[in-house]
Amino acid sequence: MAIVAPSILSADFSALRSQVQMVENAGSQYIHIDVMDGHFVPNLTLGPCVVESLRPHSKAVFDVHLMIENPEKYIESFVKSGADIITVHYETAKDMNALIKQIKSFGVRVGITINPPTPVDVLLPYIDDVDMVLIMTVNPGFGGQSLIEECLDKIRFLRQKYPKLDIEIDGGVKLENIDKVIDAGANIIVAGSAVFNAKDPEMVVKTIKAK
Repeated sequence: MAIVAPSILSADFSALRSQVQMVENAGSQYIHIDVMDGHFVPNLTLGPCVVESLRPHSKAVFDVHLMIENPEKYIESFVKSGADIITVHYETAKDMNALIKQIKSFGVRVGITINPPTPVDVLLPYIDDVDMVLIMTVNPGFGGQSLIEECLDKIRFLRQKYPKLDIEIDGGVKLENIDKVIDAGANIIVAGSAVFNAKDPEMVVKTIKAK
């Protein structure tokens, strides 16, 4: 059974609390929170205050994805705001081992992620020290992009090499390609527009979770 992590990047921000509660009530175990700084990626999204405001209204795992430069400056703020998982990009890390150690020092789970152009091999030195690997299947910045299917090869490689590893996929996932995603080996599924722009978001969550 897949873990569903709806991305609130595609939610209605005027009703964010009810949107989060809606997907959680439908069975979403995680809430994926995309944090963008307008530098590492060409978009600007939310900060710790939004996470903090949502935390009292949800029991889901808050899966915070830092698409930002100098993530080490902001980790503590997001942990204090209610993050359960902090995922950082290989591409922004000056010292990945130090970043992993910093995140773990706050008692939360740590994830590491790579963008589509980055080879999967760069993750291998860190696998034993992280709780999750996130494979980006779009170039990060905006929701609603199409999945880059070549990136599924990275998931297949990791799943074969690390059968018990939590592998999250983020980008372009929808009902039409969910079987390919699951077959590749992903077990944590980030879905944004596929959930929040659907006529029946609860059905989408339940369908993905059942895979």
